[in-house]
Amino acid sequence: MRPKKRHVLLLWMLVCSGMTEAIEPISTSIAVGMAAALTGFLASYQNIFYYFHECCRPEWISFNRTALEADLERKLFGQHIASRIILKAVNGFMSNDNPKKPLVLSLHGWTGTGKNFVSQLIADSIYKEGMDSSFVHVFTSELHFPHASHFDTYKSQLQQWIKGNVTNCAHSMFIFDEMDKMHPGLIDSIKPYLDYYDKLDGVSYRKAIFIFLSNAGGEGIIQTALDFWKGGRDREEIELRDLETELSLSVFNNKKSGLWHTSLIDKNLVDFFVPFLPLEYRHIVQCAMAEMKARGVHPDLNVAEQVAKDLVYFPKAERVFSVKGCKTIESKLDYYT
Repeated sequence: MRPKKRHVLLLWMLVCSGMTEAIEPISTSIAVGMAAALTGFLASYQNIFYYFHECCRPEWISFNRTALEADLERKLFGQHIASRIILKAVNGFMSNDNPKKPLVLSLHGWTGTGKNFVSQLIADSIYKEGMDSSFVHVFTSELHFPHASHFDTYKSQLQQWIKGNVTNCAHSMFIFDEMDKMHPGLIDSIKPYLDYYDKLDGVSYRKAIFIFLSNAGGEGIIQTALDFWKGGRDREEIELRDLETELSLSVFNNKKSGLWHTSLIDKNLVDFFVPFLPLEYRHIVQCAMAEMKARGVHPDLNVAEQVAKDLVYFPKAERVFSVKGCKTIESKLDYYT
């Protein structure tokens, strides 16, 4: 039962010294009566503060499978493989009260295909505050780890950040963006936290979620999608097995990737390599329509098609896939609406 505003006001007045000093003197008997009432109130609403300040409790952290499934179906376009993997992986992990290791997802694909967006959808389905939750932590390579000369310092800081935040809340989420720009070897510093350990120095990491975002491997994904298109096959026929092995190998052997020769792959600590396919014209139209709806504007197909036509596609002759995916849709709509 949620506390009523008048109860909260009463508690605030009683516990704030500044307010109590402002109240006119009252008799001892009334004070005793109020103290007794306060004691009963606190006993009834012992968790009152949890309603007003985010904490690591079910009131603030609770997985909503239905919401995630609906969001993936209605808001993510052209990613049938990613949608299926994400839903099964997150649902399976969050439904397990005693996972053996943290959930580790590695999302790969060309820019604008939905990797960051999916991370947001996952956060929204777990945390009441979504990406604004104090338990969701985003690391960007160029911002947090810009200098190769500070490699050892970054390793130590990263370990401390992970340990400190998981100590604070076991259900923490860590998103590493721009993995293809991260210094090779840096991510290995958190390898113990992703492994099958019950506890490390008294801290259990098994309920945490780690998500890596990278453009690495995107070329192979694009080539597979292009081969299917040239062969007259529908993109929905592409399955994970057509991409996963080659994807993991290309990422592992890519010297420009933060996952180059990483023990995370070598020791099979990445649970799923999730490929994001390049987007076609029809998907760009869907993105534009969805963005107009999100803005509270009646979706206009003519506007959506105009936005889609203005984007650059490749290969140059066939114009099959959008170079930037849906990444510039918002700014394009600002121009047309």
